[in-house]
Amino acid sequence: MALYPLRRVTVPDEIRSHRDQWLADLDHALTAPGADWSALTAATLFELAYPGQGSLEERLAEPTLSLTARVALEALDPRHITLEPEYYAEVDVVRFARVKPLLWLWYSFDRLPLGGQHIDLGIEFRRLLAPHIFGRVGANFKCFQHVEFSFGYQLEVGDDVVVHRHVLLDDRGGILLGNRVSISDYANIYSHTHSIVEQKEVTSLQTILADDVRITYHATVLAGVHVGENGMVGANALATKDVRPYHVHVGIPAKSIRVKPNAPSNMAATERNPRPPAG
Repeated sequence: MALYPLRRVTVPDEIRSHRDQWLADLDHALTAPGADWSALTAATLFELAYPGQGSLEERLAEPTLSLTARVALEALDPRHITLEPEYYAEVDVVRFARVKPLLWLWYSFDRLPLGGQHIDLGIEFRRLLAPHIFGRVGANFKCFQHVEFSFGYQLEVGDDVVVHRHVLLDDRGGILLGNRVSISDYANIYSHTHSIVEQKEVTSLQTILADDVRITYHATVLAGVHVGENGMVGANALATKDVRPYHVHVGIPAKSIRVKPNAPSNMAATERNPRPPAG
């Protein structure tokens, strides 16, 4: 079977210099003492959505502005919108208030013509925002468009992690992604569950994807599952229980069908997945 490493694709040097300077300016604004992330998000989204049209304040001050236009413009400011996690009873109001503006900036960017499919800029933009949102993020984080989170601040990410399009990372109970984890398109990773009797009864459980784990297309990992090192959850699979290291789990519910050929020689097919020590 042939190997197909990713091609190296570049944009013109002048265009790249514009991109790099814009990202550097945004990073400087985010890290400035006393930075108002809500105001910065509103101004940035206005310029991205309505380039060359003055400022948001100028447009909102126009007496002839239609009510429809006013509602749309006001919603660029994260102080004027609500996100679903704000309604969760266990949300840390202070921590979420801090990251909410950047979540809104991230989600809104992905829905603009500029961000939707612009891989070169999009990955660098999300890589810039991630350290300000997540509990931790390692080097070379790569995230494609339309990925969403619950709180954001309950997510820890290792080095060289790749998250593809339309992934849900529900970090209500905490998600830990090890190094070199790969999550494919339309996968769902959960860290909370509801009682089958009382929907309001919620249990939060940390979900762990250890180093070199692969979660493939449309797969779902439920709350509290630990996918061991080099484990794999196959396409459309539903992981309801722990996935053993180097095992490939498929189906609903997901079960082991094979051990990867690169598994250590002492990795027995029946070896259980050890959990990390508490704390």
